[in-house]
Amino acid sequence: MELWQQMIRDSIHTVDQLVEKFNIDRKVAEELDEFFQARINPYYLSLIRYPGDPIWLQCVPDVKELEDLDGYEDPLLEDAMSPVPNITHRYPDRVLFLTTSQCGMYCRFCTRKRKVGNSDKISMRQLESAFKYLEEHTEVRDVIMSGGDPLMLTDTMLEKIIKRIRQIPHIEIIRIGTKMPCVLPHRITPKLVEMLKKYHPIYINTHFNHPWEITPESAKACQMLVDAGFPVNNQAVLMKGVNDDPQVLKELFLKLLKIRVRPYYLFMADETRGANHFRTSLDKGLEIMFALRGNISGLAIPHFVIDAPGGGGKIPVLPDYILHRDEEKIVMRNYQNKIYVYREAKNEENKIEVEISGNDNGKLPKPKKLKKSAKAVVSEYEIT
Repeated sequence: MELWQQMIRDSIHTVDQLVEKFNIDRKVAEELDEFFQARINPYYLSLIRYPGDPIWLQCVPDVKELEDLDGYEDPLLEDAMSPVPNITHRYPDRVLFLTTSQCGMYCRFCTRKRKVGNSDKISMRQLESAFKYLEEHTEVRDVIMSGGDPLMLTDTMLEKIIKRIRQIPHIEIIRIGTKMPCVLPHRITPKLVEMLKKYHPIYINTHFNHPWEITPESAKACQMLVDAGFPVNNQAVLMKGVNDDPQVLKELFLKLLKIRVRPYYLFMADETRGANHFRTSLDKGLEIMFALRGNISGLAIPHFVIDAPGGGGKIPVLPDYILHRDEEKIVMRNYQNKIYVYREAKNEENKIEVEISGNDNGKLPKPKKLKKSAKAVVSEYEIT
């Protein structure tokens, strides 16, 4: 048995352990266990510095989960977009391939808690229908392996799946969505890396939410992956009490760059049942993104997105940098809140007709004009 597997076995997961270790009322612990089981491996447990800290909030069950009656079991409608078991096909050229129900640590904000931890919901027995779907749908060029966490599989089982995907001619890219570099970096072994190298191009999407999660162990895991030629991207979630502070996220993103992990996405928290206490306002997210832009390298700034409820996909959100726009000029503010005017180009490009869903005349709608004129907007600020 490898070290990482032993650490999974040694994880906190029973009601008795929750009561003893975290002083949770037994009745509450039983209800939480029924709602969404816990798994906190010894490594991630060691990152907790004090009760209620950002690490604790992500992994220790909380009675607030039971008080959330407004969230959705499947906020992104993944199940409705699942043509066969284990496959979600939302975008034209890529699919989500669920390979296992198990994770190295069960995040309390998990958007897939309806399935995670339940081998009946994400079953290895149904992989053949998933492979057949991929073979038949030649428009698919990109497969994102997820779960659960694909790296919870043994090297042998993981290779069987990847090798089978690589045999499909029209599939160009394989992505592995894994939180292991963050929650159990011991899983990233030389043997695993050597196996994965045979099936390039493979991209790794990992998931750090707080700078305390970047440790010598997690840095080494990411180094092994990057040195072996795997681009590693990070997908963080904005969460109240965890990282809803520009200084915290600035530290996280800069530390990620230092270990050669690119900040890729920052998500607004999904409307998942049991996770409402993690959600922030959109204004809070926009405030943080505005505080980051210009103050740290563009390399360190992720796309800020909302994964639209109802399966609408990822929608990028930006602070309001455009204050006014008309046919002659664009009035903008920069990261210092200083105002600048950019003269609009006068050419035929502004008149190109395009098809827009819900717009019967097929023309690009004209920019909305503010009540104030550009001159009035500019006069409120000192033009640099």
